[in-house]
Amino acid sequence: MASILNLTQELQESSKVIGHVRCENYFIFPGENTLSDGSRGVLYFLALAYCFIGLSAITARFFKSMENVVKHSRKVVTTDPITKAQVITYKKVWNFTIADISLLAFGTSFPQISLATIDAIRNIGERYAGGLGPGTLVGSAAFDLFPIHAVCVVVPKAGELKKISDLGVWLVELVWSFWAYIWLYIILEVWSPNVITLWEALLTVLQYGLLLVHAYAQDKRWPYLSLPMSRGDRPEEWVPEEIDQSKDDNDVHDVYSDAAQEAVESGNRNIVDIFSIHSANNDTGITYHTVADTPPDSATKKGKAKNSTVFNLWKHQFVDAITLETSESKKVDSIYLRIAKSFWQLLLAPWKLLFAFVPPCNIAHGWVAFICSLLFISGVAFVVTRLTDLISCVTGINPYVIAFTALAGGTSWPDLVASKIAAERQLTADSAIANITCSNSVNIYVGIGVPWLINTVYNYFAYKEPLYIENAKGLSFSLLIFFATSVGCIVVLVLRRLIIGAELGGPRLWAWLTSAYFMMLWVVFVVLSSLKVSGVI
Repeated sequence: MASILNLTQELQESSKVIGHVRCENYFIFPGENTLSDGSRGVLYFLALAYCFIGLSAITARFFKSMENVVKHSRKVVTTDPITKAQVITYKKVWNFTIADISLLAFGTSFPQISLATIDAIRNIGERYAGGLGPGTLVGSAAFDLFPIHAVCVVVPKAGELKKISDLGVWLVELVWSFWAYIWLYIILEVWSPNVITLWEALLTVLQYGLLLVHAYAQDKRWPYLSLPMSRGDRPEEWVPEEIDQSKDDNDVHDVYSDAAQEAVESGNRNIVDIFSIHSANNDTGITYHTVADTPPDSATKKGKAKNSTVFNLWKHQFVDAITLETSESKKVDSIYLRIAKSFWQLLLAPWKLLFAFVPPCNIAHGWVAFICSLLFISGVAFVVTRLTDLISCVTGINPYVIAFTALAGGTSWPDLVASKIAAERQLTADSAIANITCSNSVNIYVGIGVPWLINTVYNYFAYKEPLYIENAKGLSFSLLIFFATSVGCIVVLVLRRLIIGAELGGPRLWAWLTSAYFMMLWVVFVVLSSLKVSGVI
């Protein structure tokens, strides 16, 4: 009898492998189960791709809000001792290095962080951690390091060289990025194999704070905490100035808000240059101008005008969401291109209409839109986790394989957009490459640390047990492959700096060869990691 039961179980397991056991789960309607597994797999994959389009759309809105947050200046009023004139000083609230590591890197990584956190909350109370979060974040790190570098290296114009100007800050960020994955391997395989304790999860999260402090110390060149390296030839303006010179010099501070409104009201509203946060008239981030006394009535009128502008901008967001043909598409001569652009706008319309509820970015210096964008990103990430479960259930593909490939690429799209914009617009390669290294650090310290902290705290108080990792060997193997291939990536960047003189750009032949090499490293990582977690090797 026992042998018959064992044979039955073996047949059931084998039937799952070849797909004979149907997946009874569904996304919206129970009637989905009447379709074949192949049809359901295609539909779920299309829905997943559409969610990635939505992530790109809401991330563009997130970048706009982040730009307003970072460019916020603190107003300081003083009196000139000689002329007795009132002098208003605007000093940047955010340090650029901290903004890159916290807001920029955190924002571009938030889709992965949301997905991992939602996966942890869904599995709360389980003794084993979910696999989607860690798999996606490790796969996202590989996507950031290889394909995004491959894109950035060919983005500059032919012959144009863009190098890292502040090597000290980049080295600090790079060391913390590498250490993040070494640390992850240590807690998975050395200290407590296959389990995560409460203290390990807590230490993982706390290291993100240490990264911020160390990077700030390097930026400020604090003694004993920073590398003795000069800034090099870092330009005063990180983005070429595009301000209308006909304007009066006294309007310098207000130009930034005017530019943001003009960007929203213009036809190209999909992506705002998020790196204009580095535009400043000097490295200190301080601007000065002398102003006359403002009558109370004038201030009241200005407040009413601002409220009216906010209402008009919010109204324009809904109008833009249902507009299928933009001013740019109307200028296109080819009827086929105009149809294609209109079709794309039709595809985006549901997302744009939904995200139009996000308040305009000029309210409360962008913080309201910033928080609302995070909430929408979390909602899309929840749908992504549901679709991923269904794809794995219907196709039988290992969830880790889906996480390494589809989820990692889709959720890392904001990182690609951000670094591409930086490589195109900025005079140096600092932010383009810093966004990659910092995002990888955020992926581990926050993206994996916070979900594991949630689960370990619950398991500690509920069961007095740690959190068990179901496929720790496969994840550890992926970390080793990532570490080995990432060394090959960094070595090439260093060689480009020594031979060509810059990490990005240069002769087109060498740029394309470097790009192909980076893509080859990514393929090696994906193939070997997928084969390991699937049990093939």
